[in-house]
Amino acid sequence: MISAEDLAFDATHIWHPYTSLTSPLPVYGIESAQGCELTLSDGRVLIDGMASWWACIHGYNHPRLNAAIADQLSKMSHVMFGGITHQPAIDLAKLLVEITPDALETVFFSDSGSIAIEVALKMALQYWVGGGKRDRNQFVTVRGGYHGDTYHAMSVCDPIGGMHSLFASSLPKYLFADRPKIQFNQSWNESDFESLRSLVIQNSQVVAAIVLEPIVQGAGGMYFYHPTYLRRVRELCDEVGCLLILDEIATGFGRSGRLFAMEYGDVVPDILCLGKALTGGYMTLGATMTTRAVANGISAGGVLMHGPTFMGNPLACRVALESLRLLLSMDWLGEVKRIEAGLRRGLEAARGGLGVADVRVLGAIGVVEMNEPVDVAVVQRELVQRGVWVRPFGKLVYVMPPFCISDKQLVCLTRAIVEVCEL
Repeated sequence: MISAEDLAFDATHIWHPYTSLTSPLPVYGIESAQGCELTLSDGRVLIDGMASWWACIHGYNHPRLNAAIADQLSKMSHVMFGGITHQPAIDLAKLLVEITPDALETVFFSDSGSIAIEVALKMALQYWVGGGKRDRNQFVTVRGGYHGDTYHAMSVCDPIGGMHSLFASSLPKYLFADRPKIQFNQSWNESDFESLRSLVIQNSQVVAAIVLEPIVQGAGGMYFYHPTYLRRVRELCDEVGCLLILDEIATGFGRSGRLFAMEYGDVVPDILCLGKALTGGYMTLGATMTTRAVANGISAGGVLMHGPTFMGNPLACRVALESLRLLLSMDWLGEVKRIEAGLRRGLEAARGGLGVADVRVLGAIGVVEMNEPVDVAVVQRELVQRGVWVRPFGKLVYVMPPFCISDKQLVCLTRAIVEVCEL
């Protein structure tokens, strides 16, 4: 059991995400996790509304995933990927190629989703170097986006409203269009695309790629935009001859109500980034997939200049393979629709409440947006007291629970959120 002394050591010596060591946010000691529940050191059990930041889609301590990783551990936990290959990486790559659009044929495994983005940006730059067009070195994206905390990934996140404005003076300067204004279920208006279109047309000779989260802007604001916008982006890339990089790290593997959110717009990128739920939350792993044309273009200029130490880690690949097989063997779409309906029913009670700006749901993602930033420590404490685990940020109290959450647990989760948002 985690003692008070251990928690005091933690507060003084251990960094947690987006916190200060001089005035750290409270942390809660977890002893174990099972299904959709987290057991605290003091014995309290919390319904997990976060799936550990989108990743644990099957919940915790799943017997099939446990067995897969134990089996792989008995053979080898890691081996370098330079000059060596192994069955888990081959089988996982085969499955990824099978379940993504036909044009995406090649797979680069990396340490995490953020690194998958770094690799994608390198790929795009090397593609144009291979084609003798070094001047095509600019990336275009939209405000409100988030693509990770590593250095180059930060450069394509929102430079003002995002979390990385502190580093703005030293990051590469890229091109940002207005955030899409028309939400997922609203009527489309072509004017919503004008900002991005004008920016790309004006800079068409130097644009390497457009980088975008399809349909769902995640940590940049949990915002759901119109599928037609995504289609227009693909058409624009084809028009000016630049690449399209889609970041499905948060949305991939069913979270949005499609296996991949890009399916809402019937769009295929030139480069696709995956992570988070790829391993069912068991291990850290990212994947960057490309078309054969992109792979050939990069290779025309030499080798792809990236090679993480833990690239293609066998444990991560093996559990990712089992997680995807498990997902594809179940009625994942039915489960996501069930969760979507439960989130709509439960969170709708918050709409119109004092301080509530908006309530929105898409797939297994539910968001209550407040008018003002929430006090994370206070809100989290109140939620824990109500038996749920939710990690708010900014103005957002949001959830993306494991797909195994029960209807009863959904009711408890949404009721707690509505109650706390009314405080």
